[in-house]
Amino acid sequence: MAMISAMQTTEAKVGDKEIPETGGSLPGKLKDTFSRYGEGIAALMSGIIIAAAWSINDISYTWSVILYSCAFLIGGFAKAKEGLQTLIYERDLDVNLLMLVAAIGAASIGYWTEGAVLIFIFSLSGALETYTMDRSRRDISALMEMKPETAVVYQDGIETVVSINELKVGDRVIVKPGESIPADGVVVEGYSAVNQASITGESIPVDKDAGSEVFAGTLNGQGALFIEVSRPGESTLFAKIIRLVQEAQSEKPVSQLFMERFERIYARAIIFISMLLIVLPPVVMGWSWEETFYKAMVFLVVASPCALVASIMPAMLSAISSSARKGLLFKGGAHLENLARTKVIAFDKTGTLTTGQPAVTDSIPLQGYSEHEMLQIAASLESLSEHPLAQAIVDKAKELGVRLDRPKEFTARTGWGLEAQLAGETWKIGKPSFLEACHHTDELTQIIHRLEEEGKTVTVLHHSKGAVGIIALRDSIRADAKQAIASLKKQGVLVAMLTGDQRKTAETIAREAGIDMVYAELLPEDKVNIVKELKGKYGHVAMVGDGVNDAPALATATVGIAMGAAGSDAALETANLVLLKDDIGRIADAIALGKRTAKIVKQNIIFAISVITLLIAANFIEGIALPLGVIGHEGSTILVILNGLRLLRQPNKTRTNTAI
Repeated sequence: MAMISAMQTTEAKVGDKEIPETGGSLPGKLKDTFSRYGEGIAALMSGIIIAAAWSINDISYTWSVILYSCAFLIGGFAKAKEGLQTLIYERDLDVNLLMLVAAIGAASIGYWTEGAVLIFIFSLSGALETYTMDRSRRDISALMEMKPETAVVYQDGIETVVSINELKVGDRVIVKPGESIPADGVVVEGYSAVNQASITGESIPVDKDAGSEVFAGTLNGQGALFIEVSRPGESTLFAKIIRLVQEAQSEKPVSQLFMERFERIYARAIIFISMLLIVLPPVVMGWSWEETFYKAMVFLVVASPCALVASIMPAMLSAISSSARKGLLFKGGAHLENLARTKVIAFDKTGTLTTGQPAVTDSIPLQGYSEHEMLQIAASLESLSEHPLAQAIVDKAKELGVRLDRPKEFTARTGWGLEAQLAGETWKIGKPSFLEACHHTDELTQIIHRLEEEGKTVTVLHHSKGAVGIIALRDSIRADAKQAIASLKKQGVLVAMLTGDQRKTAETIAREAGIDMVYAELLPEDKVNIVKELKGKYGHVAMVGDGVNDAPALATATVGIAMGAAGSDAALETANLVLLKDDIGRIADAIALGKRTAKIVKQNIIFAISVITLLIAANFIEGIALPLGVIGHEGSTILVILNGLRLLRQPNKTRTNTAI
């Protein structure tokens, strides 16, 4: 039975159930097209009607007014609806209502052409704004289209097409060449190259064989893969990415929230000033009522804060969208703003600055125990722990063929080690400080000191009669760590390292990475206190981590940054920025992106305020025609949006091998 690909099939049946069409029906496509382009079509229709009305103005004024009225209705319907909804449901004013009042006001004093042109340009600019804003949101649509709908479960030689919602942990699925991987899992058979750009941003396909981890939404290459499902449905990393990007695009930064509050106050002020401009000049300055009313309508148009309001969100959405394509997942514009102001970045050590895959370098038995006996006890105790150091000890024992026993009454001592019963005796294994002071001998102290001087992490196995063995481990620093730290320093960012490891080990790793501030031998709550201390001293602080024990510090930092591929679910949920490819070098890119975004937002705000001020001054000093005021006002709005959209393809200059 041939597999039906979710990316190629329009309809498939699973048992008696019918899987919905993935391509979309024709009415649905027409509806989507109209919702996307309807505003633009209405604007163009109103423009054509205005041209017709203007051409027959000298022939029939009545028909000309009728056509102008039609142009008002067609071109202004969408904006009138938005403005009235805001007025009725939110009991507030917005720029849509200001524009409509100005257009109707112009028509009421006989300026039908000017009012109609105002509606036309305003609706056209609104359509262009919708289009340009849509540009920054297309990545989430592209992600949704890549989401697989069906999978082929392979069981007892039989292939069965099922909805991905029916997949369970442990199911075995087959993915044929060119098909989308339906769920997170592990390859159990087959070999292929998988395009993981949708998850990690890697442009080059990654080779996968038995034992390799694969992700939902990635594209299989030329080989067939048999995959055992580890995370189905909405639990997949791909589903989390979609949800987080959606949340990021709906979350507004502090500056945008301020701008929206300002808009409401500003709109009321503009209405009030416009009413004063209608009443006072004829009394105080002797202007005609018609001239006064016209200038008030021009003021109503040019003083509206459209460009000012549009200065922030298009730029923020563009930056978030661009970074998501490259494996940098921001959970909101506020975090992008905060990252641009970051003064200090604190790194966890294991799994962040280092590979998180330590290996045993020394195993020294004491009290007459053999190395085999010592490793048998240590590895048996550590067999129930998920800590990287524990796994390294277990791997070493298995490598030497040591048989492991199951410990009893296992208790983890967070930040210290663990305690358990083995063969009727209570054993402990952990940091040297976990050993009682009375059991510290000169020989033991010298060995520990020597190993720590070599930059190794020391673990001591002991019971009630003292230490019976010392195990030293060494974690290798990430290949990109030195360059990443150097890039951050070049941007003027201070770098600190927070770790629960021994000080000597921490200082060795920090020296190798080029880090100056080192905080070692920390418990999870100590990391939180250090982050608070750094925030008090420097202001904005970012924290980078990957483990469950890092989650409290990530939540405390101004910006929490999690390692996406290796990170725990707790770290991913708590963090504000996720590095999907675990490439810490991208942190410098993210800061540079934040600074570029802040710069563009600042440019937009200055430009918008300048245009508004210039147009208001021109209106009262020289006098400008209403259509020219509309062009200046709406043109500036479109320009600030287009300026923000530059971030969609802004080249990265922080590193030569990455582009954002």
